[in-house]
Amino acid sequence: MAISADRLILIHYHEVGLKGKNRGRFENKLMGNIARSLRGIDHGPVRRIYGRLLLELKPTTPIGVIRERLSQVFGIANFSEAVVVSANIEVIRDTAWAVVQKSSFNSFKVAARRADKTFPLNSGEINIDVGAHLQALSKAQVRMDNPDLTCHIEVSHQGVFVYTEKIPGPGGLPVGANEKAVSLLSSGIDSPVASYKIMKRGVQLSYIHFHSQPYTDKNSQRNTEELVRLLTRHQYKSTLYLVPFVEIQKQIMTLAPTGYRVILYRRYMFRIAEYLARAEGALAMVTGENVGQVASQTLSNMRAIEEVTTLPILRPLAGDNKEEIVNDARNIGTYETSIEPYEDCCTVFVPKHPETRADLEKVHEIEGSLKIDDLVERTLAQTEVKTFEF
Repeated sequence: MAISADRLILIHYHEVGLKGKNRGRFENKLMGNIARSLRGIDHGPVRRIYGRLLLELKPTTPIGVIRERLSQVFGIANFSEAVVVSANIEVIRDTAWAVVQKSSFNSFKVAARRADKTFPLNSGEINIDVGAHLQALSKAQVRMDNPDLTCHIEVSHQGVFVYTEKIPGPGGLPVGANEKAVSLLSSGIDSPVASYKIMKRGVQLSYIHFHSQPYTDKNSQRNTEELVRLLTRHQYKSTLYLVPFVEIQKQIMTLAPTGYRVILYRRYMFRIAEYLARAEGALAMVTGENVGQVASQTLSNMRAIEEVTTLPILRPLAGDNKEEIVNDARNIGTYETSIEPYEDCCTVFVPKHPETRADLEKVHEIEGSLKIDDLVERTLAQTEVKTFEF
């Protein structure tokens, strides 16, 4: 394949390269996601070479926007703005010098990789040849450990790529490569982080938010919608279900023992979420639950709550502490939205002393007296659906 551009983005992936016979499918999904992330930007085609993807640039392509967008694409380990030249050592020397001159440095090294074994110099010989040329012109020190600058040279069958900077991507797998799930999303800190982690495993998410309006204000819904907008940067299109939960809560509060209210709330949430998940074609549900963090998240209570669904429950934060989750929220950009003031259905009608070790027989007995299946159907009928696009 001939490369028509002399300036491009060289995209490296990691996990995608480990997929064996399925690798082509993952590469295609990653290429499609890259194209979606760059919608509206003037750029050349995305192409595939062995173990790499290439994004050709045009003179009008805004590099700053490209860097920002690609840094959000799951599946990308790192990427670099590179120059592609012919497989000629003199041309490689001159190109390396032109590329490194854009940076200020007192020490450097050359890191060559030779995939095209027909090139007459091996990687070590390229390092020595180009390194001597750069040292003579720059007077900088060659340093193999922690240099100020590394000049990367990749010799492939499609040309020689020269670059100095590796910009980190988020890693993981391309969204959509691993089917669909639904995420139970509050407007707090934990569930957006859980959603991010599951999307990073290649899972396409839809979101479900339970609210207690008019007994709570609309801040929870507003914050949740903003969180979905932020998360949609990674999967480009999202569906949010806004479920009015207050009538079910009121019925449980009226008829159920105080200590079991939260467990019963959550059991009915899971029932509704499973119904919506199956309508979406989703194969699992995602929560931000963390073992022992609150009363409903003891092992006994999680067992009692998830009993009502046959879908797998994914809990990516189960073993994290709060500090770790907060740090993750800051890193992915959801923290500031999550700490905005709000009231949601998890903060209203909650008893002071909830049960921490649910007795399943008692749960079944209480639910048998509730008879609120009609409320569940009414709640589903009143659920609002919103769509978000990047």
